[in-house]
Amino acid sequence: MSRRPQLTGRAAVLAVVVCAIAMSLAYPVREFIAQRRQIAELQQQQAKELDALRKLRDRGRQLQDPDYTMRQARERLFYCEPNQKCFVVMDRGKAPAARKPGRAPKPKAPWYESLWKSVELADHGVSR
Repeated sequence: MSRRPQLTGRAAVLAVVVCAIAMSLAYPVREFIAQRRQIAELQQQQAKELDALRKLRDRGRQLQDPDYTMRQARERLFYCEPNQKCFVVMDRGKAPAARKPGRAPKPKAPWYESLWKSVELADHGVSR
């Protein structure tokens, strides 16, 4: 019995051809996958931008509504129409600070005095 060689010439040529085809297809497949990924990212970005555009359009319609504009003027700028009584509550929910009668609050020293004191303390080597 004669043994046949394991790798014939035809098998070697077939292996080289298969490797060449695989190598020639690797780069286009990789580019295809990268482009699909980029398309998906661009679609997500487009969806976000369209959502932002929709919000801006809604805000534009809202700002053109005279009732909304008047409500904002009253709430944020304390606008009051003529012949209308308006009240502004200043300290919401806070109790006024209790002060003892007969004692005036201690006046704060001017800035230049505190500056001069800090220079004198630094001259003597004392830190605050």
